[in-house]
Amino acid sequence: MNNWAGNITYGTQAIDEAATVDAVRDGVKAHERMKVLGTRHSFNRIADSADRLVAVTGLDDVSIDAEAKTVTAGAGVTYGRLAPVLHEQGWALHNLASLPHISVAGSISTGTHGSGETNGSLASAVSGIEFVRAGGELERLSRARDGGTFTGAVVGLGALGVLTRVTLDIQPAYLMRQHVYEGMPLAELTQHFDAIQASGYSVSVFWDWQDSRVNAVWIKTRADAATPFDAPALFHGATRAARNLHPIAELSAEHCTEQLGAVGPWHERLPHFRMGFMPSAGRELQSEYFVPRRNAVDAILAVEALKDRIGPHLFITEIRAIAADDLWMSPAYGRDSIAIHFTWKPEMEAVSRLLPAIERALAPYEARPHWGKLFTVAPATLRSIYPRLPEFVALATRYDPRGTFRNAFLNEHIFNAAAGAPPPTR
Repeated sequence: MNNWAGNITYGTQAIDEAATVDAVRDGVKAHERMKVLGTRHSFNRIADSADRLVAVTGLDDVSIDAEAKTVTAGAGVTYGRLAPVLHEQGWALHNLASLPHISVAGSISTGTHGSGETNGSLASAVSGIEFVRAGGELERLSRARDGGTFTGAVVGLGALGVLTRVTLDIQPAYLMRQHVYEGMPLAELTQHFDAIQASGYSVSVFWDWQDSRVNAVWIKTRADAATPFDAPALFHGATRAARNLHPIAELSAEHCTEQLGAVGPWHERLPHFRMGFMPSAGRELQSEYFVPRRNAVDAILAVEALKDRIGPHLFITEIRAIAADDLWMSPAYGRDSIAIHFTWKPEMEAVSRLLPAIERALAPYEARPHWGKLFTVAPATLRSIYPRLPEFVALATRYDPRGTFRNAFLNEHIFNAAAGAPPPTR
């Protein structure tokens, strides 16, 4: 079995299908080592196992608590399934990722995010989690009750147990529109970066680094915004698009959510891609790095200096803002951030050579890699840029003392990093 992108073949074909929480508990008690598969949208081996895998896509229950303003979803539920259910009942989430095909549980476990300078990562909406511990016990943690244990466990990287249900904050449903602008001069982007990011509820900059003009800026605004975006014909030197566009110019916009200012439900505008259609390029590789918001322009220009090396292997880069959160292993922990995302052509050898150069360019800004995407950052560096990593290891060891849910990826990047790196600087 492979991951979604096809670049990873899992280390075992021993896969259990769990349709109930009790089935998960029985599976955990029966095996010494295991990892969890959801929608298989990770690009590295964070979910891999040489022993046994459990697929939780069958855990697909959804329950709305209108009084508490929360929704609880099974670990197999995707945002594409959850969002329409919420909208039909008059509710919404604060944000969504670029594609709705990914599971709620997998997304929050790796710190996945959407966009918006006042919007936290998808995990920042989590108010409760339920997971199966290494002995088969069912554990429940909540934001209201469990303090630091909760903030340590939400972005759990699959290290604490098998996530079975997630409870999210919800809010009244809202309508949105999105406009796309083409050909923004790089000088305008760098000189007015803050104003551009503040122009919408969710803003994405797409660029292939090969021109002094960025390819496109996607501006998503709420219809109920106190200060509406008036969608001028020219925006910081960019031209308002007259047709729907795909982030990768060569691909069909049929796959993308509606643009041109058409008003629609929040879940049909916040993602870039439509459920039921191929997201992004399909066969691709991805990597992503979070840098402090204050260093955004310097970091962008540092990567731009590598454009001749990057260009031949890249489909597109997306640059987005994410608000700080307090979740220990979130790439946005403790700092407002800008994420620089690379969608690569399926050329693993070439991309593997490029990543160290990009990471060196971003090292002065303590760039944190996305946990579910490709990176080569050394374990010692991970400890220095994730200051709560040693505490996270202690938490994971408390819930999983015999290492049932560890694998080679977690041992290298998390457990060995905590044991062998120098103390973090704060």
